[in-house]
Amino acid sequence: MRRLGSVQRKMPCVFVTEVKEEPSTKREHQPFKVLATETLSHKALDADIHNAIPTEKVDGTCCYVTNYKGQPYLWARLDRKPNKLAEKRFKNFLHSKQNSKGWVPVEKNSKQHCWHSSVVDYESEIALVLRHHPDDPGLLEISAVPLSDLLEQTLELIGTNINGNPYGLGSKKHPLHLLIPHGAFQIRNLPTLKHSDLLSWFDGCREGKIEGIVWHCNDGCLIKVHRHHLGLCWPIPDTYMNSKPVIINMNLNKYEYAFDAKCLFNHFSKIDNQKFGRLKDIILTV
Repeated sequence: MRRLGSVQRKMPCVFVTEVKEEPSTKREHQPFKVLATETLSHKALDADIHNAIPTEKVDGTCCYVTNYKGQPYLWARLDRKPNKLAEKRFKNFLHSKQNSKGWVPVEKNSKQHCWHSSVVDYESEIALVLRHHPDDPGLLEISAVPLSDLLEQTLELIGTNINGNPYGLGSKKHPLHLLIPHGAFQIRNLPTLKHSDLLSWFDGCREGKIEGIVWHCNDGCLIKVHRHHLGLCWPIPDTYMNSKPVIINMNLNKYEYAFDAKCLFNHFSKIDNQKFGRLKDIILTV
C-alpha cells in the first residue's frame, strides 16, 4: 500500500458548501451551519477524488513525528491562542528551528501537553499506537511502536481528555490516550460520491458510525466530509471504532529501560496479550 498523505493544513470538503443561518450542532455558540450541497467541489474533482483512498476521519487532535534533539519526537499543534509567555517562548524557538510550521515539540513531563507526552517514551523511543491488527482487519491492536517507524507522519491523539472523548476511553481517575496514524482505518465499502448515498451510508450502516471521511488522493491532496456537513450529529453513542475487539500487544521485554509505575506503558504491560470486546472495556487500574 502506498504511503498516505499527512495532515498539514485544513482540508477542503468534498462537496461545495453553503452557510445556513441556524445554530451549529458542531460548535457551541456558533449561529450558523456549514452544510454540503449536492455538487462535488472543484478541488475534489481536480484531485481525482474517484480514484482516492477513503479513510475514517478520527476525532482527536493532530500530532506529528519528526526529529528534534537528535531523535524522533512527537510534536503537537501550536495553540492558536497562546498566552504571552508561551508565545514569546515559541517565537524564540522558531528562530532556532527550521521545522516551525504550526508545530511545537512535546517535551517529557510537559504540563501543557501532558496527554500528548503520556503516549510517548523518549528513553525507549516508542509510542502508544492504535491500529488494525496486521493479520486480522476485524481486530484492533494497541502496541508500542518505535517512533522511528512514524517519522514524518501525522497522527491523531484520542482519549479521555481530548475533544470530549467521543470514543469513551479511560476515566477521569485513570485517563487513557492513544495515537492513530492518519489513514490507518481504510473504508472498504463506501457508496458512490453522491450526497444522498453518503447520507444514507452515515445514517444507516455500522461502518458509517464515524466522524467523517478523509480521501487520500494520488497527488497528495486530502479531501474530507464531516457528518455535520450532511446535517448529522456527532458525537454519537455507538461509534464504529467501539464495535471491534481490541488486543494488547506491547512486547516491552526487549526494552531494558524501567518504565515509570504510573505511565501508560507500564499499565499496558500488565494486561499484555489480553483481548477486549471493545476499546471502552479497557479499564486501567493502579
